[in-house]
Amino acid sequence: MANHTGQNDGAMAQQQAGANPSAEDGMPAEAPPAADTGADAIPEPGEELTEAAAEILDVSQSLLSQGEAFLTSLMRPWNAYQVGIVIAILVAAHLLRAVLGPRVRAWMASREGWPTWRMRVLVVIHQRLRAIFFVALIWAVVAVMREITWPSRSYLLGIVATLATAWLLVVFVTRLIRSKFLRAVVRYGAWTYVTLQVLGLMDETVSILHAAALEIGEFRLSLLMIVQGIVIIGALLALARFVTVTTSARVQANEEISPSMRVLIVKVIQIIFYALAFFIGVRAIGIDLTGLAVLSGAIGVGLGFGLQKVVSNLVSGVIILLDKSIKPGDVISLGDTFGWIQTLGARYASVVTRDGKEYLIPNEDLITGQVVNWSHSNDFVRLDIFFGTSYGCDPHQVRALAIEAAQSVDRVLKFKPPVCHIVGFGDSSVDFILRFWISDPTGGLTNIRGNVYLALWDAFKANDISIPFPQREVRMLGD
Repeated sequence: MANHTGQNDGAMAQQQAGANPSAEDGMPAEAPPAADTGADAIPEPGEELTEAAAEILDVSQSLLSQGEAFLTSLMRPWNAYQVGIVIAILVAAHLLRAVLGPRVRAWMASREGWPTWRMRVLVVIHQRLRAIFFVALIWAVVAVMREITWPSRSYLLGIVATLATAWLLVVFVTRLIRSKFLRAVVRYGAWTYVTLQVLGLMDETVSILHAAALEIGEFRLSLLMIVQGIVIIGALLALARFVTVTTSARVQANEEISPSMRVLIVKVIQIIFYALAFFIGVRAIGIDLTGLAVLSGAIGVGLGFGLQKVVSNLVSGVIILLDKSIKPGDVISLGDTFGWIQTLGARYASVVTRDGKEYLIPNEDLITGQVVNWSHSNDFVRLDIFFGTSYGCDPHQVRALAIEAAQSVDRVLKFKPPVCHIVGFGDSSVDFILRFWISDPTGGLTNIRGNVYLALWDAFKANDISIPFPQREVRMLGD
């Protein structure tokens, strides 16, 4: 036994020595490399994608199993009864809408003198009568069933009623948003959130959206962040738009503020509220705003090269609003363009001419160019017309007739009486100038000149005042 044991021990020692030769040399044996499972282990990009895919797959399988269990539960008698009740209520709501809808519309048409906001509310209600009837009927059915039977037998009806009520409230609230695109974004986002919350699928959805992400350095962009950004920023922009529109309407209705200051106040309010909505939304979804410093530098470089004209127009617009040199309603002439200022924008001014054309003139041109403002300090405009009469006519009588003819035109001001002067003796006529004033240059200048000329023609014709015209005598000389 002793010899056998000794041989086995020697063989084991030889095997260990052969497996680890360094032990015979007196050197410590090298330990096998350990797996990096500590805190310093850095996962490879492929491992991160694998983990994210595995998480998404697990959650998807969980949702699939829940869906299968729900479909299986529908085969139970009382669950099937509840589905049938929901379908019956839908049919009843549709029939009520078909019967009562025209009567409600006729009653709305008979409401004369009601405020606009009240009529708009009635229109929204009329458009959603089917949903309103459905919500009212299903809650009534739920209340009755909870009184006469077990609560579990109205569980699905309660879920459907809660979802229908929440969706209807979302529709009414989002009607306050005027922008159709923004309204659609907020509405569908709210519908999705409410549905997931009521059905108890919020945690699984958040897990899937959070797992689907793209990492760039230390920045991680997930689908959850994108969805949150769209919903939060959309809601804040809608709120900012509602506040700015309401405030702007109040500012525009204030007659004590000059038109140019109204435009400036409205622009400042819009910039402040929209900027706050954007930055609050960005911070709410977890994006660090310190990274925008690089973006600010890039914008500064862009301004120095490609956006000079844009910035010049923006600054010029602010200067125009501050110095009040041009304001909405002023009648101006710029080159061959004559019209009145319709609106003052951040980049251009809208000038409407008498023929209905609308010119968009850059603000920089209004600052650097020569602009004639016919109504800068007041609305009084003096117009001059020239005419001539023959030498055989009495100039004193001509002056009196011209002044009387000008005063007979409606738009010519009476408290600033017209004047007529001789300006020279021409080759074939005595030359006169007739000056008169008007207070409504927006009504046009060419038409008022034409009316005064017609009044002169009628006055001269009635008093035998002749207007000379060139005459030439041609003599034919014989050879």
